[in-house]
Amino acid sequence: MHILSGTDQKAALWIYLSICPIHSNYVECNILPRLLQEKLMAQKQALLAVHQALEKSFKAIEKQQSLWDSTLLECTHLLSSSSNLAEQLRACNNVDFKTTPFREFPDLKHRLKYKLTQAMEINLEKLEEKMNVLQRVRDTTSNQVATCFQMYELHADTIGLTSVLEHSNLYPSVADMLEWLQDIERFYQSQYLRRKTLLQNINCDNLQNIQALPQSWNRVSEQMDQDLIQDTLLKVAFFLESRQGS
Repeated sequence: MHILSGTDQKAALWIYLSICPIHSNYVECNILPRLLQEKLMAQKQALLAVHQALEKSFKAIEKQQSLWDSTLLECTHLLSSSSNLAEQLRACNNVDFKTTPFREFPDLKHRLKYKLTQAMEINLEKLEEKMNVLQRVRDTTSNQVATCFQMYELHADTIGLTSVLEHSNLYPSVADMLEWLQDIERFYQSQYLRRKTLLQNINCDNLQNIQALPQSWNRVSEQMDQDLIQDTLLKVAFFLESRQGS
């Protein structure tokens, strides 16, 4: 927000005083500069409240993004393991053990299929747990963004459009930062729903789909810019640094 400098404030006060008719009551002339000062103070306090809400939101997103990335990495390992298990199970189904040296173990095929299926089911259960973590990231972010917008809407009239759009080379505008929060919220929402839908169509009876899971999972990532959040956090890095201790 652009706060008037001492010189500018004196000039503004002089203008107010100069437009007071000569015959005006002294009290009337004295009220105008005080009202200007009160308005500037209210604007400053309102902008401070919104900046604090933005700071809280972006710091929360930093933590959530770290959790999101680590969870996706764990999902990747589980998907790769499940794909390998599905490939082994398909191979097991296609092999006639009666024509192999293992024919002396008539229940071997059944036992192998059982162990592979059990391991795959455990992986799918773990994937469901990881999706719950991703859902919490999405919900936490959405709640944080909603709270920030509520704070902005509460003070929007006091701050004014000019101050909302004001920015510098290092300091983003309030309008930009609010828009970036919405972009991040949409990112989490879209990515979570797409991955959730992908896994909902997976079960141990469809080995071909399980085997192709890593590729399908990667295609979801390719549909959106995965660097969006990190790039946004870089844009607000100076803003967050400048607010330390404030």
